[in-house]
This record gives sequence, C-alpha cells and structure tokens, in this order.
Amino acid sequence: MIESMKFVINGGKKLQGKIWVSGFKNSATPVIAASLLTSAPCRLQNIPRVGDVLKMLAILKTMGSKQRWLSEHSIEIINDEINPEALDQKLVKQIRSSVLLIGPLLARFKKIRITTPGGCNIGSRPIDTHMEALEDLGANVELDKKSGTYEISIPQQVNSVVCLKELSVTATENLLMLGYIYPMTIHLAALEPHVFDLISFLKKIGAEIDIANGHTFQVSANQKFSGGIEHAIINDPIEAGTLALLAAATKSDIAIVGVDQDFLELPIRKLKECGVVMAWSGRTLNIQGSASVLRAAKIQTMPYPGLPTDLQAPFGVLATQANGTSLIFDTMYEGRLKYIDELKKMGADAAVLDPHRALIKGPSVLQGAEIDSLDLRAGATLIIAGLVASGKTILGNVEQIDRGYENFDERLRSLGADIKRLL
Repeated sequence: MIESMKFVINGGKKLQGKIWVSGFKNSATPVIAASLLTSAPCRLQNIPRVGDVLKMLAILKTMGSKQRWLSEHSIEIINDEINPEALDQKLVKQIRSSVLLIGPLLARFKKIRITTPGGCNIGSRPIDTHMEALEDLGANVELDKKSGTYEISIPQQVNSVVCLKELSVTATENLLMLGYIYPMTIHLAALEPHVFDLISFLKKIGAEIDIANGHTFQVSANQKFSGGIEHAIINDPIEAGTLALLAAATKSDIAIVGVDQDFLELPIRKLKECGVVMAWSGRTLNIQGSASVLRAAKIQTMPYPGLPTDLQAPFGVLATQANGTSLIFDTMYEGRLKYIDELKKMGADAAVLDPHRALIKGPSVLQGAEIDSLDLRAGATLIIAGLVASGKTILGNVEQIDRGYENFDERLRSLGADIKRLL
C-alpha cells in the first residue's frame, strides 16, 4: 500500500501578509472540455496547475489533443484530430469533472462511450440528471451496470426544450456545450459563476446564448469566428472565501488579492454576521482577524448566489472559534459533515445531528492531532484547523488538497504559516 503525502502543521500562530487568488478549477475544467467543440487553437490563461485540471488535460491528450504550455498558467490547446474511442476510461474514473466530456463529445461525434466518473467521497453524486436530460432531448442512453459504462448516441434532430430535475451545475454545462450544435432551451439551469465563464468561452467560439428569464437559457449555434480563441479563466471564489475564513479563524490580518466581490456576496455577508472585520480596496479583500470578535451563526448552504457547499466546512472551523452555538446545515451532500469527526479529535465541541446538520459550540481550544483529508474541501478546512490549533497537526492524504488548491502549503508559508510537506 502506497502511503499518502502529509502536511505537518505547527499551529497557534497569527499570519500576516498578502496572497493572490488562483484561477478557478471549477471553471477551467468545463472550458477545457468545451475546447473539444472546435478544431481552432484555444489559448487559455489563468489556468490553475492543480490535480483535477492536469488530469482533465491528460484525458484530452489520450484522444489526440495537442497541448503546449505558453507560460506557467497559460496553455494552447488544439483539438483538430480527436479520436473519442481512445478515451482513457481509467482516467475518467479518477475525477468528477470528466462528466463534462459528455456534452462536447456528443455534440462533435454524435455518440460516446464513457464510464461513470469519480471524484470526492462527499455523498451520493449520481449523474441521473445528465442522463435524464439527454433522454428528454431524444438521445439513446444505455448503461452497462456491470462495468458502469454508458453508451450514448444522439440523432440529427432532437427536442428543443429540456428541464433539469435539479439545479445541477455540471448538467447545465453539458447541455450548454451540446447546445453548440443542437439548439435548445434549458429550464432550471444553474447560475454559478463558472457556468457564466463557460458561456463566455462558448460565445467566443460562435455560440449564441441568452438568459430567457431566471434559470432559463436559450442556446443556438452561430459558429462565425475566425482564428484562435483567447480566454482567461476567472479567479477562484471558493479559494478566496477559504482564505478569508482562514484569516478570520486564525485571528490574522491578511490581504487577499484578486477577489470578485460579486461572486461572494452572501459568504461575505455571513462573515460579517459572524463578526469578521474586513475592508475592500478594489479587488483586494483585507481581513482584519486581529480586530474580529467572532459570533455563532446559522450556516446553511444554497444554490448560487447562496452560500456554496464548498465553503460550509471552512465556516465549520470558524464556528469552533466563535462565541455561541452554530448550526451547520448542508442541504446538498450527506457526506459533507465527515470533517467534523476530525475536528472533534482536535477538541472541537461538536455533534452531527443527521447527515445534513450539525451543531458546533465555541469557542474551543483546538489541539494538534493526527487527522485525514477526507476530500478536497475538507482537506483545506483541516489545514485551517491545524493553523488554529496549538501544537503539531499531521494531516494525511493531502493529494486531495492538491486537486484544487495550487501550491497551497507554499503560499501559506509566505504568510508565516509553519506547514511542511512530507513526501
């Protein structure tokens, strides 16, 4: 058995300084998938060098994608010779984002064979919403239950209206990419920032996309463009929010540079409700943790523009340092609260009420412990806990963190964090 990498964290120190927000993984992966829709060169900037993005690029390479890094975070992708039958199903199983290949490959080749994608162990994450939407359009979907492989084909003419059964981000993105070839109206579409970043890219390669009303998109293909496509990925609002919570929980004064305030309206409001002192200077969010008096609050996740489920766990660490009892209510995934058992090993006063709700009483004095990164967001959360705690914390399975946070340990050291990676 191969032992995972670990972080060793000596916590209890206040941090200080300036840190830049990286490109958004959840935006980069659908845009990279959407590059399959065109044979023209696509030059993408602000690409985060994180595990999921690099794996998505590797999956495209198995089908014949030509890629050239232009700089540390810029890449040129040319997909003029793609063979979907060469798709590496083993790689597909390793990341959830591989589900985003369905839309563009189906649009370009009319059929696809793809295994059920992998990803974080945060609860049930079926792709039924994707498949039911495709069937509503007129696609033929067959599942080999033994191998977990889908065979999907689509006719030349499809139904023009589809209604998703839930506000699924990736299902919305798949339909937007499919709509590049098959015009359609999408009802109950998700409105997350990375959905609109994908829309911006699709428009650059010739798609026409309008918001009919609220959660309804109308997609059609114009495909009148020439030359290469340039597109910069938006900065990561989840990383920005995580860093803000890190600063508040450790009572540190940190300037977070490159924050899109519009993407974090409710999380910022919730931070203020929790007593966090902050100030804006353009796109720089200055968290004044040393001046903050933390208060308990109800933390309830909701679809965008509500509080994102990816920030629920970092708010949970903040709750351990706040005065009073906080209710954590994650409406989406029944596995999102597993990190609380790790916090309890460190001395947190917390109780999981059911798969979606927990109570956390604070303030608690956290002590270093040996804990494990259960998934991407829980891993980043437990780094915060380790920085808050007195003594040494050993955090295992940090490969989970590397999937979505670029050089997180190095960047935290620039703020004065005592964190080292053990290979």
